[in-house]
Amino acid sequence: MSQPVKPASRPDKVSLWRYMRLFRADILSAQPAKLYRAWMAEFRTPFFRSYMINDPALIDLVLKERPDDFPKSERIGAGLRPLLGNSVFLTNGETWKRQRRIIDPAFEGGRLRESFAAMHAAGQAAVARLAPLADGQPQDIEPETSHAAADVIFRTLFSIPINDQVATEVFDEFRRYQRSQPILNLAAFVPGPRWMPRFFKSDTRRTAQRIRALITGLTQDRLTAIAAGHAPDDLATKIMTTADPETGETFDLDEMVDQVAIFFLAGHETSAAALAWTLYLLALNPDWQDRVATEARDWDGGFATLSSLHGTRDVFREALRLYPPVPMMVRQTTTPEVFRDRPVRPGSQVVLSPWHLHRQTRIWDRPDDFDPARWQTKDGKAQQRLAYMPFSAGPRVCTGAGFAMLEGVVILAQLLRAYQFELVPDRLPVPVAHLTVRTRSGMWLRIKQRND
Repeated sequence: MSQPVKPASRPDKVSLWRYMRLFRADILSAQPAKLYRAWMAEFRTPFFRSYMINDPALIDLVLKERPDDFPKSERIGAGLRPLLGNSVFLTNGETWKRQRRIIDPAFEGGRLRESFAAMHAAGQAAVARLAPLADGQPQDIEPETSHAAADVIFRTLFSIPINDQVATEVFDEFRRYQRSQPILNLAAFVPGPRWMPRFFKSDTRRTAQRIRALITGLTQDRLTAIAAGHAPDDLATKIMTTADPETGETFDLDEMVDQVAIFFLAGHETSAAALAWTLYLLALNPDWQDRVATEARDWDGGFATLSSLHGTRDVFREALRLYPPVPMMVRQTTTPEVFRDRPVRPGSQVVLSPWHLHRQTRIWDRPDDFDPARWQTKDGKAQQRLAYMPFSAGPRVCTGAGFAMLEGVVILAQLLRAYQFELVPDRLPVPVAHLTVRTRSGMWLRIKQRND
C-alpha cells in the first residue's frame, strides 16, 4: 500500500526572513517535522510570540473549557473580512453568541433530512457532468468537486441549482478568490509591527466585492419572497426568519449577506477540498474504492438507508483526518496563562493545527497511513476523542459539521457507483494551503465508467 502524499518539512532552524518566505509560499511545508511529535512549540521573535499546541489537554482548555478567554485572533480577519464582513466565522463574544443562536436551528438534526433531496440531486448532476470526462484521459478533478460542492450549497441554501445564472457567477468569482487569499496568512500567524507586509493579492478585495454584490441580490430577492409569503422552505428562509430567542431580533440584509458568504466558503470550499482528497485516496487504494462502489451499488438512494454506507463514511472521515480542509486555526490569549509550565503573555497567538494534530505520532497509530478501518477499532475511537477536529471543537464547532458529513457520503456514493478513479503516476498531487488544503497543480485522476 502506497502512503498518501505529505508536504516535505523545512529544516529545524531557519532565519525569520526565510521562514516568512516559506510561509508565504505554503504554511504546511514551512513547518519543521518535529511539530508532528511535539506537544507544544513556541515561536519567538523580536516582534511576536506564538504557541502551537498539540497537547489534547491544552486544546480542550482553549476550545472547550474556557473558550471565552481565547477569542479568535482579530488578525484572521485581515484578509477575509472583505468577503466575510461580520460573519459568524470572524466574530467573538456576545455578537458571535447571538449569531449562533439564530443560525444553529437551521442545521439541527431534522433539517438534514430536509436537505438530503437537494444533496442527492446535486450528486446526480455531478455524475452527469463527469460523463464526457470518463474516457480514461487525465483530468483535474478539483474543478469538478468544486462545482459539485457549490451546487449543494445553492440547492440547499437558495433552492437553485448551480446552472442558475447568478449561482454560476458567484461560483466563478469564488474560484478566482480562492487562489488569491489564504484562510490563514502570515499576518495572522505572526503578529508583528504595522509595517510587516501582509502578502495579499491586489485583486482580492475587488473579487470579494463582486461576490458580495451577487449574494446581496440573492438575499434581497429572498427577503422579498418571504415578505410576500411564497419563499421556499430552505436554509436561507429558515435562517432569515429565525429570531434570536433572547432579543427577538432577526438578521437584517447586511448581516445575512455576511452569513451567506461564510456558508459559501465553509460549505463549498471545504467540502470541495475534502471530496477531491477522498477521490485521490480511493484511487490510491483500489480495494477501498471497490468497497465503497459496492456499498453504493447496494444502497437504494434513500435517506433512511444511509447507515448502510458505513464504509463510505469511514473513508470520508479518514480523508478529513489526513487532509483537514482548514489546516490551522488561531486564537488569542486575553489573560496571563501557563502552558506546560511555560508562562504565556496576554495577546499571544495560540495556533491549533488539525493538520499536525491528526498526524501526531504520540497519539495516532501509523498516522500517515490511510486506514478507514481504524474508526471501528477501540484504539481508533479513543484517538478520535483525543485528537480529531476537522470541524474545530467546543462551542465554536462548525454548525454545519453534520451537513458536511452527510454531503460527503451522499456525493461519494453516487460518484463511485458510476465511475472508477485511477491515479496518474507522473502527476501526483502536492498539498498546499490556500483557502483550504488544496493542491499546488491540480488533482489529476483518470475517470472511467464503472461497468459492474
